[in-house]
Amino acid sequence: MKHQTLSALAFTLMATICVAKSPYQSVLQHSRIRGRQQGPNVCAMQMIRGTNKKYFTNCKQWYHRKVCGKPTTIAYECCPGYEKIPGEKGCPAALPLVNIFNTLGVVGATTTQMYTDRAKLREEVEGPGSFTFFAPSNEAWAALPMEILDALVSNVNIELLNALHYHMVNRRLTSEELRHGSSFTSMYQDFDVHIHHYPSGIVTVNCARLIKTDQHATNGIVHVVDRVITAISNNVHSFLDTDEDLETLRTAIAAAGLTTMLESDGQYTVFAPTNEAFEKIPPETLNRILGDPVALKDLLNYHILKHMQCAESVVSGMPLETLQGTVLEVGCEGDEMTLNGKAIITKKDQLGTNGVVHYINELLIPDSAKTLIELAEGSSVKTAVKMFVDAGLSSHLSGSEALTLLAPQDEAFKGSLSMTAEMRKTLRNHIVKSQLSSRALYHGQELDTLGGLKLRVFVYRNNLCIENACIAAHDKTGRFATMFTMDKVLTPPMGTIMDVLKADDRFSILVGAIQTAGMTELMNQQGALTVFAPTNNAFNHIPKPEFNRLMRNPHELSSVLKYHMGIGMLVSGGVGSHTRVAPLQGDKLELGTRNYTVYVNKVPVLEADLMATNGVVHAVDAIIKPLPPKLDREQADGPAPQRISSRRS
Repeated sequence: MKHQTLSALAFTLMATICVAKSPYQSVLQHSRIRGRQQGPNVCAMQMIRGTNKKYFTNCKQWYHRKVCGKPTTIAYECCPGYEKIPGEKGCPAALPLVNIFNTLGVVGATTTQMYTDRAKLREEVEGPGSFTFFAPSNEAWAALPMEILDALVSNVNIELLNALHYHMVNRRLTSEELRHGSSFTSMYQDFDVHIHHYPSGIVTVNCARLIKTDQHATNGIVHVVDRVITAISNNVHSFLDTDEDLETLRTAIAAAGLTTMLESDGQYTVFAPTNEAFEKIPPETLNRILGDPVALKDLLNYHILKHMQCAESVVSGMPLETLQGTVLEVGCEGDEMTLNGKAIITKKDQLGTNGVVHYINELLIPDSAKTLIELAEGSSVKTAVKMFVDAGLSSHLSGSEALTLLAPQDEAFKGSLSMTAEMRKTLRNHIVKSQLSSRALYHGQELDTLGGLKLRVFVYRNNLCIENACIAAHDKTGRFATMFTMDKVLTPPMGTIMDVLKADDRFSILVGAIQTAGMTELMNQQGALTVFAPTNNAFNHIPKPEFNRLMRNPHELSSVLKYHMGIGMLVSGGVGSHTRVAPLQGDKLELGTRNYTVYVNKVPVLEADLMATNGVVHAVDAIIKPLPPKLDREQADGPAPQRISSRRS
């Protein structure tokens, strides 16, 4: 009963959060719940250690105990609109409802209150009306550059008054009405202030974060903000057009035909590479992109988000979609805003009427603007790329051919990597003569390579494989070509199953057994078989009398061999948990993997994926036998129990 009561209480609390009207109200409600043990109207906030920055947070942030990667402590404060009473728990008293001027003092915005008085604005905010005042905190005023502050306070009747009027709207706006993407006419020459209300519960005005919200007054409402805001009159493109540090970007935008878009209405975020950022790119790469309208447009659109993202809205890493169609990981580390994990943003929150600009000192090149060799840089296929270059295939990796590179990851290369004629031939068969997407591959598809071979595609429930190698990472789709990262070096087939067995001395007894059983034609004919091929060692473990009897009985021998031959093509990468294969004769074979080894009916595969034109061969060191009927299926992917048997002499 007690458990049911607690569950009901938890459900009620969560339901209360869910019906909150806005993201800000959601995090406020969560903070109330976290602070309720401290008394009525107490909110729990996360404060970044070593700073005064505090946040209402959601459940995820609460349990992580971090904001922008920095540890936080819990601070308990009166929720907006309440205050403490000496001797009583929590914050039981509502703040006195006074005019806006006095409310500025109540909420601690005393510098704004002082400047309001000096600018002769006091009478207005004490008098009748219904105003919203976005009041800079004391710290916000202190953070202003001295020359700007001096210019304001030296001309209080005009400059300071105008600045304060820009922080005011001639109507009462609660946090509920501060909707994402909305704009409101300020009391300074009808310039708009721009509101953004993010899913994290953070609300900004002109990218200044509201740090004390919904402080009601008799003649309006006060929201304390963390910076002094300035009037915005130009769009994003006009802003880019006037900064000489963005000259290269400006030229590129014009060449790509993006000027009109950045002049139009919208809510863009532009990560603007400086001239220095462009200069860091190798000239041949930069000139290639600048001379290719498609690549250039992709490059620039990769620097533009579909939505406006102020720096203060970012409290942890989050993927955000760009106009190019892929995502950037926008995050933060302390006071630094980051892109894809790098602190490359040098100037934040440069506002335009249709968006915000953040300066970056490193150019972001999307995969869609890269050649194959550029796609491979910084990835797990460095060894393969060096091999392709050494094999004289550089022109294919840096050219404009429509290709797909099947690049084995570094771990796939073992032993000597000397460049031989055979290795050159192998590498040419890792380049497919068309640009593919792994999503469009289908089972049984054949891919033509530069080396003249046709590679087969195998689609499994848990993997997508080309011959013996499986795709180990997401596609990297470049300007003209695509790269698939493969888990192995491809070993295309050079003959039938019988050819494979005859070419390997380990299978000489098996070859003889196949011939004795009259199955040679089966091993050579077209089809798709998976052969678990017993080695000579496997046959040598059969007692000699039993082996001789078996070899004299072609029918029984055929039955034993057919139990080792599965219907269909199954490479090792297609084996998952409890995979079953139907043999040519007998009950289904049970396959599984453990510690990177494939097991079939508890027998480990000694060597996998010997590819043939009509199937695949997996070497096993024991004769495979049916599992006992009652054996737990989960046991099929482990080693077989040890058995003592006499060795055939």
